[in-house]
Amino acid sequence: MADFEKEVKERGAGVCELCGATDSLQVYEVSHAPSDSADSYALLCETCIEQIDDKNLTDANHWRCLNDSMWSTVPAVQVLAYRMLDRLRPEGWSGDLIDMMYLEDENMTWAQAGLDVPEGEGDPVHRDSNGALLTDGDTVVLTKDLNVKGTTFTAKRGTAVRNIRLVFDNHEHIEGKVNGTQIVILTKFTKKS
Repeated sequence: MADFEKEVKERGAGVCELCGATDSLQVYEVSHAPSDSADSYALLCETCIEQIDDKNLTDANHWRCLNDSMWSTVPAVQVLAYRMLDRLRPEGWSGDLIDMMYLEDENMTWAQAGLDVPEGEGDPVHRDSNGALLTDGDTVVLTKDLNVKGTTFTAKRGTAVRNIRLVFDNHEHIEGKVNGTQIVILTKFTKKS
């Protein structure tokens, strides 16, 4: 890292590349990087590093800064922004931001390689109505008309829901957009397509 440290510090210009803080800055290596270059590192504050490394310390309000930093042209910053937005999906606002993000294929692969995953053997597995395994990014079709709470529309049977996200703490729920609204869907009312 010593070779890249000066370059990363100059690029960061004395501010955290995620939140803009100016205190306690460190050069941080982003895990699963496809190569060892300055683009694999970010200049981050102590608060960001602590929360990235320990998901139990995650403060959703701190990460509202991602609304700006997700547009960085630095691959390491893009990857970290994507990973933190994914971690914060239950907050609602982060799902909208992650849907707007664009990452080159290589950076998307890098970002997804370091996503938080449930630990342990007994983790729930998400399956559709036919028992097919569901994963993030799949497309499913609704098998039943569903009344969407908090809205005035019904998600109709046969509606395709693209780019679903699994709800990691509940194997019966997935998230997806229907009519432009992010909703939670019971897996028993879906069929993988």
